[in-house]
Amino acid sequence: MFINNLVKEYRKKNKLTQRELAEKAHVSERTIISLEKGKYKPSIVLAYKLAQEFDTSIEELFCLKEYVENEE
Repeated sequence: MFINNLVKEYRKKNKLTQRELAEKAHVSERTIISLEKGKYKPSIVLAYKLAQEFDTSIEELFCLKEYVENEE
């Protein structure tokens, strides 16, 4: 399973840079970059902060997906 997130889309929609979002969430810019690339799984606290910043739910911002390999 992996977490699909819409952080980058919401950030761009709100015209924020990665640095600005990092400052608002009190994390490093590297954390936001890694999060947007899917290389970092956020804590529940960070997920909540980001959802609040974008005025949406955690469920809308982050979605757990099952990884299914095609069998041949």
